[in-house]
Amino acid sequence: MERGLVAYNDIDGLMQTLNINHNSLDWRLFTDSSTLSLKAVLLHNGNTLPSIPVGHSVHNKESCENINIPMDAINHDKFKWQICGDLKVISLLLGLKQGFKKYCCFSCEWDSRARSLYYSRKDWPARKSLVPGIINVENQPLVEPSKILLPSMH
Repeated sequence: MERGLVAYNDIDGLMQTLNINHNSLDWRLFTDSSTLSLKAVLLHNGNTLPSIPVGHSVHNKESCENINIPMDAINHDKFKWQICGDLKVISLLLGLKQGFKKYCCFSCEWDSRARSLYYSRKDWPARKSLVPGIINVENQPLVEPSKILLPSMH
């Protein structure tokens, strides 16, 4: 337990205790946040193995600084799991500003305020980089954009 977070920092030891062969390519990290809590859960790609909660906090609100706490605690840099979550969490992980913003898409440079182009323009240029201070990027990205799995639509 550290900084209001309860997390497993020895993922390999946890997997051995559960008698699961851990290959980081077979797992993805699901992160979720709300105004009151942060959660991190390992999900098996084939859904044949159980979900494994690896981090939880009830006192850290959703922000770029706080979402980095469970990522550091579970050594995400070591395992490099793919990450899934809702669009708000994904934008936090990629360092984008929160709230109503002009360039809200993390994969392209869609101008949300260009109302005259909403139905006439079909293709928007792809985002080439996530540089703080340019096109609504506020912080350094915590994960590589190639490691993000887009959530399925309801």
